[in-house]
Amino acid sequence: MSEMRTNITALFENENQAAEAVRAVRGTQWPIKDVHGPIPSEAISEALEVKKSGVGWFTLAGGIIGFFTGYLLAVFTAARWGLIVGGKPVLAYIPFFIVGFEFTILFSVLGNVVGLILLARLPAYRDLQGYPPECSGSYFGVVVDCGADEQDAVHRFLTGLGGRVTVPAPGENGS
Repeated sequence: MSEMRTNITALFENENQAAEAVRAVRGTQWPIKDVHGPIPSEAISEALEVKKSGVGWFTLAGGIIGFFTGYLLAVFTAARWGLIVGGKPVLAYIPFFIVGFEFTILFSVLGNVVGLILLARLPAYRDLQGYPPECSGSYFGVVVDCGADEQDAVHRFLTGLGGRVTVPAPGENGS
């Protein structure tokens, strides 16, 4: 039989307090389930040791593919149809770079969007049960997962770190 789990949220007034709380909780046996905040925080990301996103690689790949697609499209178009160019070379490479550049921009943006959707696992059809509305305003929330018998110890630990602890009502646990 599985142990009953509960999520305890501690609200902190600034991102530095929340980052210190994340570092402190990482040193315990309790896992951090989630961190909420009104703004993105570099300090909290560093405390969580979040790795860098790979979206940039999608952007780079899209840009390279786009350049060659645009350049080869211009070359193919010029070579396929017998254009009267008045003694100039049919394959004028310098103007084709402009087309390649424009395709680079287009495909980079498309690669970026595809990378964002894939790596962010969008769309995420999960509800935010137990999400404290204060985290949309001025507080940073650190959600800690613990067993039902450890609830008091986690409560004391998070309060000792300077957080205002909220415990979800029965049924809105999110577990």
